[in-house]
Amino acid sequence: MKKTVIIILINCFTMSGFSAGDRNILQKEAKETGLEYVLMDNFSAYGFPAYRDRDFWGRLPEVLKKQYIAEAEEKLDYQWPVVKATDYLEYIRSGDRRQGAYAAPRAALIASVMGELVEGKGRFMDQIINGVWYYSEQTWWGWSAHLPSPRGLPDIKMPSIDLGVGEIANILSWTWYLFHNEFDHVHPLISKRLKDEIMYKAITPYYEREDFWWMGFDSSRTVNNWNPWTNHNMLTAILIMEDDREQKIEGVRKVLRSLDAFLNHYPADGGCDEGPSYWGRAGASLYQNLELLGMATGGKFNVFDNRLIRNMGAYIYKAYINYPYFINFADADATTGSRPGIIYSYGKATQDPVMQKFGAYLAKKQEWGKVLPRGKIDEQIVQLMLLDEINAAPAENALISDFWLPDIEVGGARDRAGSAEGFFFAAKGGHNAESHNHNDIGSCVLYFNGKPCLIDIGREKYTARTFSNRRYEIWTMQSRYHNLPQINGIDQMQGRQYAAKNTTFYSDARKVLFSTDIAGAYPAEAGVQKWVRSYRLDRGKKFTISDQYVLNAPGEAPTTLNFVTACRVSESAPGELILEGDAFVLEMKYNARLVSPEIEFYEVSDNMLKRYWKEGITRIVFTVKQPGKKGKNQIEFKAAGQR
Repeated sequence: MKKTVIIILINCFTMSGFSAGDRNILQKEAKETGLEYVLMDNFSAYGFPAYRDRDFWGRLPEVLKKQYIAEAEEKLDYQWPVVKATDYLEYIRSGDRRQGAYAAPRAALIASVMGELVEGKGRFMDQIINGVWYYSEQTWWGWSAHLPSPRGLPDIKMPSIDLGVGEIANILSWTWYLFHNEFDHVHPLISKRLKDEIMYKAITPYYEREDFWWMGFDSSRTVNNWNPWTNHNMLTAILIMEDDREQKIEGVRKVLRSLDAFLNHYPADGGCDEGPSYWGRAGASLYQNLELLGMATGGKFNVFDNRLIRNMGAYIYKAYINYPYFINFADADATTGSRPGIIYSYGKATQDPVMQKFGAYLAKKQEWGKVLPRGKIDEQIVQLMLLDEINAAPAENALISDFWLPDIEVGGARDRAGSAEGFFFAAKGGHNAESHNHNDIGSCVLYFNGKPCLIDIGREKYTARTFSNRRYEIWTMQSRYHNLPQINGIDQMQGRQYAAKNTTFYSDARKVLFSTDIAGAYPAEAGVQKWVRSYRLDRGKKFTISDQYVLNAPGEAPTTLNFVTACRVSESAPGELILEGDAFVLEMKYNARLVSPEIEFYEVSDNMLKRYWKEGITRIVFTVKQPGKKGKNQIEFKAAGQR
């Protein structure tokens, strides 16, 4: 018999409450391994293929080489644009982030670099030099949305580091490493200018400043995926570009100190409250840091036996539904290809066979070896280095029976392990001040045969409003557009004080139970003392949503139970709705004496949301007919025709 798992979480946690004290995992490892003695100076000793390593580039599959060369040829006539003042100013004028203004030249440089690496004939060198000079002439490499105050235009005398600066510093450092000797044959100032610009715009500010919020040195603000993402880019730049050994060691130590600020307050269960797509720049970027540090020390720096590090890796398959769907609470994407190479390598490093096989499975789903890898130069090179190993590795879909992350209060389960058939659900407690938060305490997602039924809508295209005090004016952030009640006409509120309590999770071979009291997520005017939202999966049979509540008094505005679905919805009879999804039909049964449904269809026009919900979405609004001070309600889902 399967071992029963019972976990009860009573207390609400703050982010700083996830750990009893500073772990400082990486700084301790650096001390124990003697970082100052084992760090290798020469980046070429780390094991990456160089431009002149024609054996490596020549062994790549012909189909990939042809694609790389074709993409580079498309950029031979690329006209390097000017990032205009109005491109930066547009953010404060209309909220448009103008990401395209930064994405196109980056793509042109990467394509030219990868094409030249593969072909090796110098045909794309002029465009690489043009790209280098383009970025050297630019005032700032970051994104307008991230400009420090006063926003609008970058100040060349005050270089700052955001995600964009880190990304470009990484790309340009790799470009310098791969081609600086070739540049010197053309003109001695190309490499020199490039190095000067990387140092001035990125590395030196990293050395000198500690006030960038993402570094984590200001204890008043919790860091998120920015920290490992940007630190990996800066670590890369420091290891490649810094000539002074003592300064290099100090730079690496600062990276470790900053990464520890990220890890010190990370939940011990390894859960990423930003969701799986953000894990790609949180846990995955942390792995990239650890992998690079291992290469830089000849394998001596190694923390992959640490429980937190292992849990952070395992999160990605715990939050997985069925390809390509992942649990998408907060701003996360409903579908993501994730990062197969990192998942495989992370699992290998932590000796997690589920994770390792899952990475190989994702690689096969994404046709590794036939389709070009994506990402920055270093990310593509690492994927190419892994190509043969991953293609030969055992691959297996990660369809685990159930999981529970007690620190972030997220749990889920499926009808049976190893199969996407039947029900899968995930639910959350927590609080309404998570990174990329939606007001969604107590919400759930429900899938059938691996396809969406009850959904989390996700987030629209980012604008200035998304990360402002007007965030919760956006409909997708509001609790009524999640699978949640609106109590006496009142929605949940944002803030750390709006939190769940008494969250519990239980699973065994026959059933799974999730329960949480969400009353604390609503402001006082909602007049709710207790609202226990429960989810029950009877494996192989049905899924049930139950509410039990205590109100101060019924309000003038109605109390409604709201559900959002990707299915087509129709009413077959009083007490039963039919939900038609992608190759499945479910019956949604309710008590017609207690609630009455309204069906609202929403066309989706936002390009971000259309990636998942291009057919539109439907909100089912059950109005509670005669709410008293106390009440119960239950809604049941079964496969159509099932008895």
